[in-house]
Amino acid sequence: MNPTLSFFYFLSFLTVLSALMVILSKNPIHSVLYLILTFFTLSGHYILLNAQFLAAVNIIVYAGAIMVLFLFVIMFLNVKDIHEEAKNSLTKIAAAIVGGTVFVILFGAYRKTIIAPADPNTFDSQVGMIESLGKLLFREYLLPFELASILLLVAMVGAVMLGKREIGERHF
Repeated sequence: MNPTLSFFYFLSFLTVLSALMVILSKNPIHSVLYLILTFFTLSGHYILLNAQFLAAVNIIVYAGAIMVLFLFVIMFLNVKDIHEEAKNSLTKIAAAIVGGTVFVILFGAYRKTIIAPADPNTFDSQVGMIESLGKLLFREYLLPFELASILLLVAMVGAVMLGKREIGERHF
């Protein structure tokens, strides 16, 4: 068996298992840790697809920054002390119907999917590399890139202004 294919199967198994553990875990901190593992395994899939930039961004942004924020919020709110309401049977039936419907839709979409065979004559090994992505970003998509950066700057200034304490204001 091809080592890349076996690594793909191992990563896929680990991704599905850790994603299931995110949902099934009772402790929210354990759920966040399983979500971090899911992000790392997805980064492994990006590396297998020759998209190293996406793998690095996934680890830095999602597994790093967003998960630290999730952990901070969960620890700050002390979710362990809040008792969740008992779910009645109607809620469980509705969740099973919605989950089954999503499964049927995904299965139908998968069944209709046609995967084209790989053509070695038209294969470009530089598709997911940072250099080609940077050229595309700064040549063809320069205006949307700059507009997004201005939007993020305005959002950061707004967050700082909203979080700024007024004189005499007390935070408990």
